[in-house]
Amino acid sequence: MTENLKFLWKNFYADVPGQLEKIGNVKSVATAFNTNIDAVLKVSGQRIRELAQQVGLTQEDLADTKTNILTPKDVVRGIIKCFKKGIAEEWVCENSETYQWMRQNLGYDRLQMGGQGGIIANLMAVIGVQKVLVHTNSHPALQAAQFLAADNLFGFDENGVLKKAANINRPAEDAMIHWILEFDGGDAFEIFGETIHCPKSNRFIATYDPANSTFKTDDTFIKYLTEKGYDYLFLSGYSNLLMVRGGVGKIMQSAEQIKEWRLANPKGVIHLELASTQDIDVRRAIIEYIAPLADSVGMNERETLDSLHIVDADMYNRVCNQELTAPLLFEIIVKLKRIIKIPRLQLHMFGLYVTVQDKCFKVSPKAGKKGMMLAATLAASKCAKGNLDTSDNILWSHGLEVADKSLEALHQLAVYLNNDTLLLSGIAEYAGYDVIAVPTILIDKPLTLVGMGDTISSVSLVGAQD
Repeated sequence: MTENLKFLWKNFYADVPGQLEKIGNVKSVATAFNTNIDAVLKVSGQRIRELAQQVGLTQEDLADTKTNILTPKDVVRGIIKCFKKGIAEEWVCENSETYQWMRQNLGYDRLQMGGQGGIIANLMAVIGVQKVLVHTNSHPALQAAQFLAADNLFGFDENGVLKKAANINRPAEDAMIHWILEFDGGDAFEIFGETIHCPKSNRFIATYDPANSTFKTDDTFIKYLTEKGYDYLFLSGYSNLLMVRGGVGKIMQSAEQIKEWRLANPKGVIHLELASTQDIDVRRAIIEYIAPLADSVGMNERETLDSLHIVDADMYNRVCNQELTAPLLFEIIVKLKRIIKIPRLQLHMFGLYVTVQDKCFKVSPKAGKKGMMLAATLAASKCAKGNLDTSDNILWSHGLEVADKSLEALHQLAVYLNNDTLLLSGIAEYAGYDVIAVPTILIDKPLTLVGMGDTISSVSLVGAQD
């Protein structure tokens, strides 16, 4: 049965190169609001143990549940939490002293584009969107160096002039750097008499970013988008806000701006990419004020569970310690969709992408499935090659078979829905919604996991061309 399914899905995936070519018909994509620089560092279990010893971490420190960074101990505590659970989280560093400690003691393997806005902008440019406009809170030469030198990728200089993003230098602004601390599944280390095993490759993000944390926005970008419009607008960057720094007010102000954009450009598609948001008041504000204004929302397993915590605390308490299987996650996203009233919601879980959308959504299920398979191909290529900055890398994984684990997750979901059509075609109906589920290609030893959700969500949507 598995071999037959692999053959079936390999035939479905054969259309991916043709789907990529159709993206050239997309006239404009805009991304807002967060763009920064990622300092990527692969950390081993042994290195984590050394850092714990260096900062004097205690068992009492490890038991702390707060999710912000005030001291170097908090950095190490966050790494250990994510390592132990195989999850991804982003914590905000709240003081410059700890930021300086990270600069001096962590280092990095490489610098690359960071922030959902910047990552999606580079990706949209390389896959052939006619014009990509990126919002930047900070755009000095070091940030410009992270943009592809592409003729279709634009930003605004310090005088409000539209230019190629790679050629802009706003010298009065500081570069915003985030540490992406990646670890490998199967690694382990000992601490306080316990052996901690990592169940799945993932990362911990330690962010020090005053510009994005205050949600500084570019008025020129805002005015341009209102006047010129967009085919697709990808929103993100709210996860860096904090309640104590006026984060909820910033979100409410942003919601008013989104309403203006929607009114000025009703045919455009707005997608909100959720991120690991540790401030619960900010998380609630994103879900209450921003998500309902979007046509589409994307989230991973962790963000799905965090969103459930906001909309149904009782259900969250029942399931938070359960294994996050495909059926359970599907149950949660359907609840989120109903409560928040999102026309389209996409979950990108390990091995399976699932979209639940209204019958009248702007993208058909058939086109949505094609976009999701294109996204799965690009995501696998990114895992294997580390980046998608050249056309040679984009389709590197095309032709590889979907993973057994992916097919098993799809099978579990089909059984839960009592609908074999989902398993055999990837498309089904449930409770008046269209459901699209795509098994994915998995890379055993990924070079990077940074930007995976951004890649999946953006390509799934923009790549869904009939």
